[in-house]
Formats: sequence, structure tokens, C-alpha cells
Amino acid sequence: MPGSNSWLSLLWTLVCVAGIVALAYWATRVIAVRGGAGFFPSAQGGQGLKVLSRLALGRDQQLLLVQAGERYFLLGVTASAVSNLAEFTPEQAQAWPEQNKPAPPSFRQALGEALRQKRRK
Repeated sequence: MPGSNSWLSLLWTLVCVAGIVALAYWATRVIAVRGGAGFFPSAQGGQGLKVLSRLALGRDQQLLLVQAGERYFLLGVTASAVSNLAEFTPEQAQAWPEQNKPAPPSFRQALGEALRQKRRK
């Protein structure tokens, strides 16, 4: 039967596609659980280097509080440059994220801002 051969070919193609999707799903789950460690070592930073706090200022602009060994730095990061803005003592660095956390907006403020942004588009 010539028709059954094409059905087997179609079935085999569907099985292969399903297998590829399942493997891709499994791989992303493994990477997410491990945080990329082992797969993407540069994403974890160097040994002894930690980002303690991150504040987005714009699309490609942010402030980072970084611990490098026993030293703490406030870095300004843009798409084209990284600038050291300040160096903190350990006590100042640990107090900094709590002091500079903005209060979350009320529901009314958040809704108003979302509606304003939607009107602009």
C-alpha cells in the first residue's frame, strides 16, 4: 500500500518533533534548577564576586551593589560602560538595600500609570 508508507513517515516525523520538544523542555528545566552553573559559567560571575542588589534606572541603565571579596562597590552600568560610583564599608553595604528600597506604589497609582502608558501607545 503506497498510502501507508506516507502515514508512517508522517508519524515518525511527529514522534521526532515531540522528542526534540521534550528534550528542549528537560534541558531548560535542568539549567533553571542549576542556575546556569556548569553550563554557562560566565553568567555566575567570578569566584568571590556577588551582585547584592540591582536597581533598574532605564532600559539599559542600572545601579549594582557588588561584593568583591571583602570590598563593596556601587557600580553604574549602561550598555556601553561600567562606572565605579562609590565604595562602601561592609556595614554601609548591608544597610544600603534596605534604606534605598522604594515603597511599592498603591494599586491606584500602579493602575493609573499602566493606563497612561497604554494611552501613549
